[in-house]
Amino acid sequence: MFGRVISLFAVAATVALTGCATRWVVDSDVRSFSSLPADAAATPGATYRFERLPSQQQGTGAVQQAEALEALAAPALEGIGLQRSDTAPRYSAQIGARVGLTISPWDDPWLGPWGYGGGWGPRSYVGLGVGVGRFHGRGWGGGGFGGWGGGWYGASTPWYSREVSIVLRELSSNKVVYETRARNDGPYSTDAPVLAVMFRAALQGFPTPPQGERRVDIEIPPK
Repeated sequence: MFGRVISLFAVAATVALTGCATRWVVDSDVRSFSSLPADAAATPGATYRFERLPSQQQGTGAVQQAEALEALAAPALEGIGLQRSDTAPRYSAQIGARVGLTISPWDDPWLGPWGYGGGWGPRSYVGLGVGVGRFHGRGWGGGGFGGWGGGWYGASTPWYSREVSIVLRELSSNKVVYETRARNDGPYSTDAPVLAVMFRAALQGFPTPPQGERRVDIEIPPK
């Protein structure tokens, strides 16, 4: 079963929710692999098209999910110098995203996922994937910010685990030339602005990113 479809209106609505006075920094753990030359983005014809898996093409809901995710990733790809061209692409871009509801580090270990008991045992995890697996659990665009309440003296605090991925394939050789992932977790329940920033973080350093995992902090400016 596909998660709740995010519409362009939902994207706009969730972005609007970032218009608060507080500073909102998305800290992503990023790991990238590249076989591209340093001038790859500046080379004429640095174009791409999105590649969709069969699971992203089965039914109206899957297509709308894929289109919504592509709308979040496209600005990040353009930001590194790649231009979308569905007719004459040099690369294909396969993108993925996963959002899961997990356990806050501030939770009382003797409370369950929603404050009903459970101790240190296994906790439930739900999520959704685009291009990385089955869709299940909640969809994108949940309203508002996750609360900071609860913790050791109250009910469980909602905590969200997110991951995005981008794989670039050179179409002429059919070889993967760039692979990157970014992970983030935190209390904010608005997915669209966070995922958009995570795509930017995942592409930091393109086309010759640093080796190993690194932390990339990007601020979502207040409106």
